[in-house]
Amino acid sequence: MAEDDPIQVIEEQDLDEEMISRLYEETLKSVQEGKIIEGSIVKLGKREVIVDVGLKSEGVIPLSEFKDPGQLKEGDKIEVYLESTEDEEGLAVLSKQKADFLKVWEDIQGIYDQGSSIQGKIIRRVKGGMIVDILGVDAFLPGSQIDLHPIRDLDAIVGENFDFSILKLNWKRRNVVVSRRKILEAKRDKMRQEILEELEEGQIREGVVKNITDYGAFIDLGGVDGLLHITDISWGRVIHPSEHLSMGQKISVKVIGIDEERKRVSLGMKQLTSPPWERVPEKYVVGKTIKGKVVSITDYGVFVELEKGVEGLIHISELSWTQRIRHPSDLLSVGDEISCVVIDVNPEKEQISLSFRKTTPDPWEGIEERHPVGSTATGRVKTLTNFGAFVEIENGIDGLIHVSDMSWTERVSHPSEEVKEADQVEVVILQIDKEQRRISLGMKQTKPDPVLSFSETHPLHSEITAKISHLLDSGALVDLGSGLTGFVPFSHMMRKGKSPAEKYVVEEEISCLLHEVNPETRRIILSETSYYDVLKEGKVPDIPEDDAQASAQRPEGESPEEKKPRRGRKKKS
Repeated sequence: MAEDDPIQVIEEQDLDEEMISRLYEETLKSVQEGKIIEGSIVKLGKREVIVDVGLKSEGVIPLSEFKDPGQLKEGDKIEVYLESTEDEEGLAVLSKQKADFLKVWEDIQGIYDQGSSIQGKIIRRVKGGMIVDILGVDAFLPGSQIDLHPIRDLDAIVGENFDFSILKLNWKRRNVVVSRRKILEAKRDKMRQEILEELEEGQIREGVVKNITDYGAFIDLGGVDGLLHITDISWGRVIHPSEHLSMGQKISVKVIGIDEERKRVSLGMKQLTSPPWERVPEKYVVGKTIKGKVVSITDYGVFVELEKGVEGLIHISELSWTQRIRHPSDLLSVGDEISCVVIDVNPEKEQISLSFRKTTPDPWEGIEERHPVGSTATGRVKTLTNFGAFVEIENGIDGLIHVSDMSWTERVSHPSEEVKEADQVEVVILQIDKEQRRISLGMKQTKPDPVLSFSETHPLHSEITAKISHLLDSGALVDLGSGLTGFVPFSHMMRKGKSPAEKYVVEEEISCLLHEVNPETRRIILSETSYYDVLKEGKVPDIPEDDAQASAQRPEGESPEEKKPRRGRKKKS
């Protein structure tokens, strides 16, 4: 192309203008972005303010960034923070809040670094707390940081000035979080420390009941609260502190503990009088039978008053040798006068352990001699549960027949299928756990195991003729008598088809050879094909393990109706 080509000249000229414009914008951006600049309000909208800052385009600032939007008018000069000279829409990106924040940032940062306080004014409520004006910047005061205790009427403190501590600063988010509680805690801790330095264990001091709870009362000692626990109000039983104390009441208390680390003071009232426990070790000796009155019943035991201010506990495990007590109230009631045996005394913890059952002999002593494992016994069915039946084999001694030990051949879903309450049954002692006070009983063990008997009378490979009781996809179940069921895998049935039901019918008799009897798994496997192989060749083939799985996986006593047929099973020849 020729040098004087006008098209070439225009392209070069346009390129120079673009380069000049870009260089100008980059220079402007590097000089002014990230700084505070002055601008003029061009237009006021309902939600935004348009500001001219001398750039190619104007900027738009949300009206919410101005503290007093009602005082603004067009032509006003304001300082704004220039974030970017141009956004995607070609407008300057400006911020009034960032400008206000940047102007006082160094002062706020200095106060934060030094850990000092700053005065601020609460200007309004917001969700979760209040907004505080700190040096012209909005700071957030969380609700938990307003006071030492929750304030019910937050509107009452709007417009008030307080000292605040700065908890957190975040320049990018223009976030300042302050706390008034931290200031109040510091003052309280200083006053508390002064009083704590005066306190000593053993001192008797005057105080005022400040608060009453279920577990005690808080006593104001003049700047420090001490806890008067319910157990330290009286030597006798105290159901609730309000029985002895009332709000605002002036009382004398004894300092019984000071926790320097936690700044806690423990107080006592009963310690002002002599304790009744001084004579307990000599009066209540382990093994002695004593009388008392039931004063309280809990889930775990019974409290017995032995004398005023002295109580003992009968744990639920010490109520009866034999009864299964769900709750102590099933046996005793408040107000009962009873005898019990002292089994432990702890004067330091002021605890006495008592036993109600030890006033009578323990029927579990010598249980192994009276009922050795393997022996038979006759008992009465007392209770039926989902998992078995409890049988009383002697007065106060119950054993459990689990459902799995009720029948050799039937699957027992519930013990009511075999026994009823009050039935007299014969059982075998299977196991005795004297520590846990448990006896395992068996009902089926009183009769011979039919599978074991079958294995003794039917050697392997013996001929058996049986009726088909159920047809499954995987084979046939056959009735062997005495409640026993055998399994013939489909691959070992003579007539072939898609399923046994195509070639066989229920109640049909078939001849088979016995291949396996396993008393442990309750499995009896037979083969029809083996029977005919023996007739033809005199050879007894083995049944592959996979063909016997259907029988092995069927639980003892489960009927075919309870077991879903196996579909799509691969047959092996």
